[in-house]
Amino acid sequence: MEKIAIVTDSTACLTREMVEQYGIRLVSANILFDGKVYREYVDISPSEAYQLLERDPERFTTSAASPADYLEAFRELSTRAESILCITISSKLSAFYDMAQAAKEQVKEELSQTQIELLDSLSVAAAEGFVVLAAARAVADGKSLAEAIKAAEAVKEKATWFAIMETIRHAYRTGRIPKVAAQIGSALSIKPILGFSDGAVSFVGIARTKERGVNRILQMTREKVGENPVHMAVMHADALEEAQRLKERVASQFNCVELWLSEFSPIMGYATGRGLVGLAFYAEG
Repeated sequence: MEKIAIVTDSTACLTREMVEQYGIRLVSANILFDGKVYREYVDISPSEAYQLLERDPERFTTSAASPADYLEAFRELSTRAESILCITISSKLSAFYDMAQAAKEQVKEELSQTQIELLDSLSVAAAEGFVVLAAARAVADGKSLAEAIKAAEAVKEKATWFAIMETIRHAYRTGRIPKVAAQIGSALSIKPILGFSDGAVSFVGIARTKERGVNRILQMTREKVGENPVHMAVMHADALEEAQRLKERVASQFNCVELWLSEFSPIMGYATGRGLVGLAFYAEG
C-alpha cells in the first residue's frame, strides 16, 4: 500500500504525463453547454471546449466539482494509500475547497483509518500545478505527509503567473467589468494582461497587439525572477503554435530548471476566451 496519495482538480493544468508519472488523482470541473454536462479532461478536451465557447458563449457555463466527486476520489484512494493530500484551486476563486471539505467531513467515520489533509493552493492554472508537483515529488522521494505539505507550502508562497488574452470579449464573466465595456474593448482589439496575487486573478495591464503583450509578460516575469533558476510552464488556450514559440523564447532567455507546455483550463477560459498564452513560474532560492 502507498503511504500518500495526491488529489487535485483539473484546473491545475498538469500534463497527462505528469499525472501518470506521479499517480495524481484529478477531480474534474464541469462544463455545461446546451443542456449537456462535460467533465473537463474526461468527456471533453480543452480544445473541444474552446470550440464550444466560440460557437455560443451564452450557452457555455462552468461549475466546480461536487462533494460526491471528492467522495469518489477519497474512497478510491483509501484502498491503496494510508494518507491523502488534497490540493485545490484558490478558495477565493472557486468552491472546490469547500466541496472537498464537505466530502472529508462526510467520510470522517467511514475512512477513519485514512488521514485526509486539505491544502488551499491559493492559486490556479499551472501555478497551482507547481504546488501539486512539489507535494508529489516529495512523496516520490519518500518524504512524510508533513514534509510533502511543507514542500507544497513553500512553492505556494512563490508560484504565480501572467497571461495575455486574445480578446476582452468574455471578461465580463469575471464580474469585474460590465458586459458593455467588454464589448467596446473587443471592438477596439484591446488585449488584457492578467496577473495573479493574493489568491485572485486581476487585470495588470493592456496591450494593443498580442506581440506587445507577450513581450510585456516576459518583462514582468524577468522582474520577478531576475537571473535565478526558475521553474516555468507555458500555458495556452487552444493556441498551441503561439505557445510553442513562446516556450522557445523562454528557453533562450531564462535559466529554466524545468519548462513544460500546458493547456489553460477552459474552466478559467470561459472568462478569458480562446487564444490566451501565459507563463506560470517560481524562482528557486
